Amino acid sequence: MQHLILGIESSCDDTSAAIIRNDVILSNVTAGQDVHRSFGGVVPELASRAHQQNIIPVIDTAIQKANIGKNQLSAIAFTQGPGLLGSLLVGTSFAKAFSLGLNIPLIEVDHLQAHILSHFIRNADRTNPVPAFPFLCLTVSGGHTQFVMIRDYFDMETIGQTIDDAAGEAFDKAAKIMGLPYPGGPMIDKLAQLGDPKRFTFSKPNIPGLNFSFSGLKTSFLYFLRDALKKDPEFIENNKHDLCASIQSTIVEMLMTKLAMAMESCPVLPDVAIAGGVSANSGLRKALEDARDQKGWNIFIPPLQYSTDNAAMIAVAGYFKFLKGEFSCQSATPYARAH
Repeated sequence: MQHLILGIESSCDDTSAAIIRNDVILSNVTAGQDVHRSFGGVVPELASRAHQQNIIPVIDTAIQKANIGKNQLSAIAFTQGPGLLGSLLVGTSFAKAFSLGLNIPLIEVDHLQAHILSHFIRNADRTNPVPAFPFLCLTVSGGHTQFVMIRDYFDMETIGQTIDDAAGEAFDKAAKIMGLPYPGGPMIDKLAQLGDPKRFTFSKPNIPGLNFSFSGLKTSFLYFLRDALKKDPEFIENNKHDLCASIQSTIVEMLMTKLAMAMESCPVLPDVAIAGGVSANSGLRKALEDARDQKGWNIFIPPLQYSTDNAAMIAVAGYFKFLKGEFSCQSATPYARAH
């Protein structure tokens, strides 16, 4: 049976809508928000206002690109959290009103679970491989860094996580310290392509088990540049590419070291996936591909369009919940932090 699910994502500064037929993507439309560039980061109040302007045209475009009518929709899935409350409220409110108007089910989706389930989005040719249960997923974004054991679509257990800052935040903070434009993570990745990743070294914390810590690395990077700038006021400009390559290499090494530990602790798992915005980082993707060749892991990396925040992942998560009959209600409220 064919089920058409509309997914709505509004957890941060991207307004996104997608249509999925069962698990096959039909459209995925995203509107960004340039208003935050001059502030060097997302301003929550401005983000929620921009969502209000973008949400109707984005959803209308997604429906048109899918070549369907709104009355054909089977259900509406929306990001409930975690994220910015003002932004989430816009998506939640629209989803509730639209489901009432169409008299179809409403499905609440956890943003982090959706990132993981993005691996199950099928293209029209349905040839893309998917990880087999159980598998390990490294979820890396601006707000989260964690290892999750995936036993089924919604049977997930966190077995390690950051005790302070996330890897994506470390990228963005390093970029801001260097005076790079927002968003900082992609800019570091771009500049690192021309740099020497071994030129500079920064301290890495020794955290036991499968947990992470990135706050010390940010402090080490800040103090390193502070001392270097005292000797050479043009130090950052003269060494920009090597600085970006070195900080990126350090973060990737921290992630891969812990990933190797996680896989050793779960030797029966040949499949390892990555999810979240930082999964778009070319250095991390290359390290995973090298691990696949050297260690024999089955590596699953989402396409770039499903790496950062997008509604396709919300729609596919909604589809799997639809099959289980797990529907939401009009009293559902968004949440800022992960449960």
